[in-house]
Amino acid sequence: MKTRSSLRLRFRLKENGRETRWWRPAFCIAVILGFSLNLDLVFAEGPSLADRVIEHKLANGLTVLMVERHQTPVVSINITFGVGGVNEQVGQTGLAHLYEHMAFKGTRTVGTKDFDKEKLTLDELSRVGTLLDQRQRELAKKSSAVTPDEQAALDALQKQVTDLQAQAGQYVVGNEMALLYQRHGGVGLNASTGKDLTRYTINLPANRLPVWAAIEADRMANPVLREFYKERGVVMEERRLRNDDSPNGLLFETFTSAAFRAHPYGVPTIGWGSDILSLTPAATEAFFKTYYGPNNATIALVGDINPKEVIVLIERTFGKIPAASATPEIMTVEPEQRGERRVEVEFDAEPIVAIGYHKPGLGHPDDDVFDVIDEILTDGLTSRLQTILVREKRLAASVGSDANYPGVRAPNLFILTATPLAPHTTVEVEAAIYAELERLKTEPVPAKELQKIVNNLDADLVRALRSNSGLASQLALFQTVAGDWRHVLKSRDRIAAVTPADIQRIARQYFTKSNRTVGTLVKHAREKNLTAGNEVAR
Repeated sequence: MKTRSSLRLRFRLKENGRETRWWRPAFCIAVILGFSLNLDLVFAEGPSLADRVIEHKLANGLTVLMVERHQTPVVSINITFGVGGVNEQVGQTGLAHLYEHMAFKGTRTVGTKDFDKEKLTLDELSRVGTLLDQRQRELAKKSSAVTPDEQAALDALQKQVTDLQAQAGQYVVGNEMALLYQRHGGVGLNASTGKDLTRYTINLPANRLPVWAAIEADRMANPVLREFYKERGVVMEERRLRNDDSPNGLLFETFTSAAFRAHPYGVPTIGWGSDILSLTPAATEAFFKTYYGPNNATIALVGDINPKEVIVLIERTFGKIPAASATPEIMTVEPEQRGERRVEVEFDAEPIVAIGYHKPGLGHPDDDVFDVIDEILTDGLTSRLQTILVREKRLAASVGSDANYPGVRAPNLFILTATPLAPHTTVEVEAAIYAELERLKTEPVPAKELQKIVNNLDADLVRALRSNSGLASQLALFQTVAGDWRHVLKSRDRIAAVTPADIQRIARQYFTKSNRTVGTLVKHAREKNLTAGNEVAR
């Protein structure tokens, strides 16, 4: 199983529309070894990236980052909000992800035939739907059976909700926002929600920027939570598919919750099932008003643009939106772990082991060293764990690591994952992984191997910044999580400064048993017994 790398996370963001996961493909080592970084090569013209980024801040707090590239008459746009799963309250987990769904439902002018009439129905639907949810929770807590009268009252409320949904549906113009973009040449309309941020992306002809500005300013100022209960049901099905009925999803949900006892990183971004079913339009609207103001947003535009004209356009559209109140600060700090934690998940699937070590987050000097260790252990066919566990000893079918799981802003985990190759077990794979971690503590990494890592990361950076969408993604990402888009440039210098002694120090300090959480996917006892019985019969 290939998991996310911290630098790959930063340099190869792939938006898949839901809780974001970033995957790194293998690449040609021969090409990388011959690669030396020059950020100017990313561009067709001379000035460096630092000189080409134009930054503008509106009075309402909105940050705009622009880079001119006139090779083709298109522009890539990334709107990133500094809000994600960590910003939710107990009992309301999944709100950020649900709002991402709702953000495509339109506004007071987009997605509706008659908003004034629609709003009356939506308000009544919200009232009755919330009442239905409350009544269902009350009856679920009863120690005695539901009486016929109680069931009849519940059925009546459910019928009201169904009727109101049908009535509201008469005013809906389905998928109008996407169709508007499509008619104007837009492609790649997408969104993603993670622990730390939420992103909305689009690519379109440069002469359609006024259309984009009108749509997105309207969406930022006047969203309408239409088809709320229908979409809440879609999210619940998504949770069943990705978490409850997925061996990988269930393992990592359990593993992450075990590793984080206090910090909200331990809560799944999609939310807990019971919380999803209790989310209301009122709570979702309140969440939007708190976190989706222009002062919590960054817009990055890269392509065939005139920055002066873009600034005038954005000031005229987004500049009218008032700033939101200051977003609440996350106060919870994960306490130091004082003892190994182990969890098992039973599932009718092949075994997997996940190992996590607590580490500092973005901005801490030690964070960059973990990026290098990540590369040493699992990047490419010649990496240490790939070579030893997969190719030589054939203990594992796959192995991966991630230097920034499950988020980047707060202290997080360095994780390693592996799928044993039958007949080998997770116990054998674990032991082999620990042996390689001990090797990092006792043997300095050779200079040649360390230089290869720097070359690899250099190549990743250039690839990420070469495309308009990739550059827009990186600028908005780092402006949001690091408070400065220049972090994408500074990180390379910090990586290049990592020494073999740094790696040994980090390995000794963090790769300890007491700082470790281990999650294992095991076959259900019944399945194991059946398998053993079949083997005996044979």
